[in-house]
Amino acid sequence: MSRTATDTDSASDQPPPGDDTAFFGQPRGLLTLSGLEVWERFSFLGMQAILVLYFVDTVAHGGMGMDPGTAASVSAAYGTLVYLVSVAGGWLADRMLGSYRAVLWGGILIACGHYAMAVPTATMTWVGLGLISAGTGLLKPNVATMVGKLYRTEDQRRDAGFALYYMGINIGAFLGPLITGWLGDHKGWHWGFSAAAIGMTFGLIQYVLGRRHLAGRKATAEYKLPDDAMRRAIRSLVIGAVVVVVLAVLLAVAGWLTMDRFVDLLTIISVIAPIAYFAVMFKSPRVTSQERGRLKPYLVLFLASVAFNFILFQAYSTMMLLASTNAKTEILGYHFPASWYASALGAFEVALAPVVAAVWARMGPRQPHASNKIAIGVILGGLSFILMVLPTSGHSSDTYLMSAWWIVGSYLLLGLGDILLETSGMSATTKLAPKAFANQTMSLWFLSLALANGIQAQTVKLYGEVSNPAYFGVNGAIAVAVGIAVIALAPWLRRTMHPVH
Repeated sequence: MSRTATDTDSASDQPPPGDDTAFFGQPRGLLTLSGLEVWERFSFLGMQAILVLYFVDTVAHGGMGMDPGTAASVSAAYGTLVYLVSVAGGWLADRMLGSYRAVLWGGILIACGHYAMAVPTATMTWVGLGLISAGTGLLKPNVATMVGKLYRTEDQRRDAGFALYYMGINIGAFLGPLITGWLGDHKGWHWGFSAAAIGMTFGLIQYVLGRRHLAGRKATAEYKLPDDAMRRAIRSLVIGAVVVVVLAVLLAVAGWLTMDRFVDLLTIISVIAPIAYFAVMFKSPRVTSQERGRLKPYLVLFLASVAFNFILFQAYSTMMLLASTNAKTEILGYHFPASWYASALGAFEVALAPVVAAVWARMGPRQPHASNKIAIGVILGGLSFILMVLPTSGHSSDTYLMSAWWIVGSYLLLGLGDILLETSGMSATTKLAPKAFANQTMSLWFLSLALANGIQAQTVKLYGEVSNPAYFGVNGAIAVAVGIAVIALAPWLRRTMHPVH
């Protein structure tokens, strides 16, 4: 007897059996999702590596002529918008689209955004950034949730699987800046943006071809709204989007909505949104008392993520500005574009992720608790900034150029910290998430990235206004202090984070 469409959809949402080890001992669906992230990160971080340099470059040379502090602030505000939209992306997947279609439409919007940025006009730059923000908000939280659906809760391969998934992400993070950076330096910034567009297109093709190996590819959302509520939600979304766009245009034309005010507005929203979201989840009748208890330690992990990603995202803003003006762009006699420093971060994560995955897999139940992995990651992130105090101290001349190895060393610490924090954080999120908020809890994890960018959008305005040793030293010390605080809370976190180990 043949299976019905409903049977097929239901089966496709189930985790595969534990003997599915086709991809380095992991489910074969991990290859499809990792392949998508290779190209998504290729496009996103390839563009991000040259975005702040494009902002500060002169108009005559094809740039936008911003001062460094403003350029870094606008770049951070863009990151804030990307991750704020992830909340809507998680809700749309849970209630309307389903995970598979949310990721697909997100990828399409991202590709369209990069193609828009390939057009050499300021207007198309802003249009492109808006499309990429919307698309990334749909794609990022939901593809990570789909990775979690490849594993049953008790499957000890989960952390190792997320480490391999993160390695895939960083293959794209390594390759993207190499290609977009070379094109931006030799051909023009918009040539670099074109390469990002082509990369995302490849990612979409690979995702569609490998969809049969995925759990979570139902035709409808798991917690789909009733038909009447669905129609009301669609109507509200359309009307709301039109009102926001029209209001923004009117305020901009009137001269009130300046770039600085827009950045400040995003920062305020990035603070309010996670507070509101935690409140909704704690009060929701869909959340059981046991699930509510697991949200309390998750709040600690959320704040740790904010502290770390505040440092991480500056690898593409203040660190990129520092590299372009105060560091040598030469290693072993070979000259390279400053944007290639961003590839060092991806290279270290590609190299270290399988090592970390192998260590966790070998240790099995003896591996450190997830909260300690996250805490160590935050500390390493802080140390990556503290390291920059040394080469930037005691040099009054603006012509002094530090050795490239200082920045490479900083990115080594940052890359290892990123692997420890993000893989454990995303894995813990998929296990701590209330069932009724599965995709939306991953969105909440990405709200920590929005808040980190929102704080960064204000802090980076000080770059160039205070000394470099003070800027990097103070920010790094704060991150280290947060990591130590999480370690101090480890006994309570172990008790309250069950079934997370």
